[in-house]
Amino acid sequence: MSNTYYLEESSFERAPACPFDPAPEITALRAEQPIARLAVPDGAPGVWLVTGYGLVRQVLADPRFSSRYETQYHPVLGGHLPPAPAGDLTGMDAPQHTRLRKLLAGKFTVRRMNLLTERVTEITRERLDAMERQGPPADLVEVFAQPVPALMICELLGVPYEDRERFQTQTRSIADAGEPEAQYAAFIELGEYLRDLGLAKRAEPTDDLLSDLATGGDLTDEELGGVAAFLLGAGLDTTANMLALGTFALLRNPAQLAALRNDPGLAAGAVEELLRYLSIAAVGLRGVLEDVELAGRRLKAGDTVIIAVNAANRDPAKFSDPDLLDVRRSAAGHLAFGHGVHQCLGQQLARVEMRAAFPALLTRFPTLRLAVPAEEVPLRTDPSLIYGVHSLPVTWDRR
Repeated sequence: MSNTYYLEESSFERAPACPFDPAPEITALRAEQPIARLAVPDGAPGVWLVTGYGLVRQVLADPRFSSRYETQYHPVLGGHLPPAPAGDLTGMDAPQHTRLRKLLAGKFTVRRMNLLTERVTEITRERLDAMERQGPPADLVEVFAQPVPALMICELLGVPYEDRERFQTQTRSIADAGEPEAQYAAFIELGEYLRDLGLAKRAEPTDDLLSDLATGGDLTDEELGGVAAFLLGAGLDTTANMLALGTFALLRNPAQLAALRNDPGLAAGAVEELLRYLSIAAVGLRGVLEDVELAGRRLKAGDTVIIAVNAANRDPAKFSDPDLLDVRRSAAGHLAFGHGVHQCLGQQLARVEMRAAFPALLTRFPTLRLAVPAEEVPLRTDPSLIYGVHSLPVTWDRR
């Protein structure tokens, strides 16, 4: 294989016949060059692709690889990215990232998130009741996968009940990549709403996360609104797509679905395996801050590293039979939530939601199945998006 890999946007697209697997080109590259120099369409130098599990983990943990957007060249967009807006922890390094993460870390402990299990269970049951009343067929994204995390974000941020329908309408518009103008308008409107809500919490705090941040930290008004928007983005689209795509994967693997339905005690392990197997946050970027050697390759300050998390989570050097979905597997060590100081803050909440949602869905609708051929399920193929499905038409037998 050549020392240089020629990158096209389609290089990251999953094959339609294997919608849960990394792109075949990326998988082949991992076997021969777990770190490879890329030749990008506009000829920009210094772009690398890391696909091996050990190397991805190493890059994510090394502060010489920056999360700041302005240090990163985006090969698909063909240029460097603008700096992160206020409150966007994903695009920050220390000390800014350290300061904001410290404010948030105590709000997302395992204990605190487990205390939310009862409310997650209630919301899940309410959405399943609504799904049953509506009757088959249904779009699982619209009736279940998207509302469950949206309503939990409302709970966390303290969105007033009278605003929650509007809130959900806006979040649905943001998730609809097929309507970019409406998507952008909803994003701006929701950002303004969250900023105003944060200011209201400063004046009259209530018992919620946003009030805690408004009154217990040193956030500016702009940072407070930005952190709220960050929490929304981090906790909504990811979990919604995991619920929908995870259900799709289980429906395509009936033995695994039956195992989870018949033994809800498998839920915790099954969630970790689905996170590993699907890797919906498939790729990430890091900017190289100083010259560094990685697996015998010399990276220079100013270079960009593309991290293929989905390939790393299917690396046979870490996981046996990695292309098989096995809900009884121990998927400990997967990188679906990242690694190092930027590991996902909301991972415990996501786990609580999925551990409640998957068994409840499969138990309530034991005959759940696709309402269209699998190849007709519309996938989110844009590599800049969280991977998932635009919709998941399902049906079941009425009781």
